[in-house]
Amino acid sequence: MGIVGRASASMGAKSQGFEIPGNAVVMVFRNDFARRMLAASIPAGIEAPLRFYVTENADGTATLTYRSPSSVFRPYESAEMNTLAEELDAIFEKIAAEATGD
Repeated sequence: MGIVGRASASMGAKSQGFEIPGNAVVMVFRNDFARRMLAASIPAGIEAPLRFYVTENADGTATLTYRSPSSVFRPYESAEMNTLAEELDAIFEKIAAEATGD
């Protein structure tokens, strides 16, 4: 997967002189998946890129949160989309495990 964007409310707040717990949304996708997604469902394009959310905890650790691709794409009720989502689920699980050391 490639990182296609980042957003951080804490960085925005800091630029205005405010301090809030750290957070970042990391948006990821890959063009080969995008082509398959759109072939299965044009309306599903609203779901890309998929996201990981990293938040700072009070003890200085971080939490990684994401919705599984299968849950994101389930409403589109397409066999092709389900196959794609299962592949993405495995990729997301691997990324999360590597990021958290699990």
